[in-house]
Amino acid sequence: MAVLTSQAARRSAALLALLCGVSAHAAEWRVHPGESIAAAVARAGAGDTVLVERGRYTEHLVIDKALTLKGIDRPTLSGGLKGDTIRVESPDVTIEGLIVTDSGDDLTAQNAGIYIQPGADRAIVRDCDIAYSLFGLWIEGVKDVQIRDDLITGKRDYPSAQRGNGIQLYNTTGARIIGNNISFTRDGIYVDVSHHAVFRGNRIHDVRYGTHYMNSYYNVWEDNDSYHNRGGLAIMEARNQIVRNNRAWGNSDHGIMLRTIQDSVIEGNVVAGNQRGFFIYDAEYNVIRGNLVIGNRVGVHLWAGSIHNEVEDNDFIGNQEQVRYVAARDDLWGAKDGNYWSNYIGWDRDGNGIGDAPYEANDVVDRLTWRLPAVKLLLNSPAVQTLRLIAQQFPLLRAPSIVDRKPRMLPFHSDWRQWLGR
Repeated sequence: MAVLTSQAARRSAALLALLCGVSAHAAEWRVHPGESIAAAVARAGAGDTVLVERGRYTEHLVIDKALTLKGIDRPTLSGGLKGDTIRVESPDVTIEGLIVTDSGDDLTAQNAGIYIQPGADRAIVRDCDIAYSLFGLWIEGVKDVQIRDDLITGKRDYPSAQRGNGIQLYNTTGARIIGNNISFTRDGIYVDVSHHAVFRGNRIHDVRYGTHYMNSYYNVWEDNDSYHNRGGLAIMEARNQIVRNNRAWGNSDHGIMLRTIQDSVIEGNVVAGNQRGFFIYDAEYNVIRGNLVIGNRVGVHLWAGSIHNEVEDNDFIGNQEQVRYVAARDDLWGAKDGNYWSNYIGWDRDGNGIGDAPYEANDVVDRLTWRLPAVKLLLNSPAVQTLRLIAQQFPLLRAPSIVDRKPRMLPFHSDWRQWLGR
């Protein structure tokens, strides 16, 4: 037994020495201005670091081994407006501290500043500027990629439809997209068939959609800012999403779109100053709670069988239309705790903080103006006001509505005023 233990110990010691030997032989290769980064990558071995000094380098770089490519004082690597500037083919590659620019503009070839191809698992791109590239990063068929603290801008002089996306994720698992600033691409972050990802602390502006989800499950989107876009967050054909503590404001269409989404939690978000705060279409069995919906043209546009959702503890403040609801029957919100509605005109005689009469978001006049927009010219006329009063008295004239039986008398968010006028 003692002999076996001694032999095992010798084997362990030999293995440790081998591992230490590999670590000890990891080398650094330094690239000076005027030299080739590709040549340094070819000389380097797995686990090595290629250090690139400040300067401008024009080449198409292929990284086919596990190494670290690191810029010193932010050198620029240009693709010369053709193809991909950097293509990553190997797992376990780290790229950091570079300015990567001037990819080609072939949408069919998916030209990118950095192209991470299938099998290049665990790639890390951090603290880089990716500028004037069709796609900032194209990421396909990989696991556990990390994109952190990068500045990504697209080909600003191209029409939106001719640009690529800032970060494109396709068929990935375990991605971590954190702390990036993205602008002037087509969509900021496009996510398709990508699961178990985290998107946190990103700022996205002046794009079509801040994020565009399709067919992706078990993802977390939190603490992101999406503003001055056509749409803030567009989450479609998805399940098991957590969308929390994001801010979407000043978008020309919607703040947050929930389209064909189930079994998800949407909580603690601020949607302010958009054409539509929430656009909810074919959404079922979701929890929508604790959101601040303020100063939008339409607070919530609810449509196409969006039912069985738990809607609680939200503030609807100063929206020109609180809810635009098109359906054949009432939908009940606030069954447990209620929501706050700034246009609620009921009373609270027992002082428990809950209105004594239910809140109804829409009436027959609202539905009439949606079908015949010209009626808006008569909204303050005695005839229209009389129609509204008559409809309240006669149930046959009543329109299906969002009904909150526990309307709150005070908003949940104490800081709501800072979002007015966004």
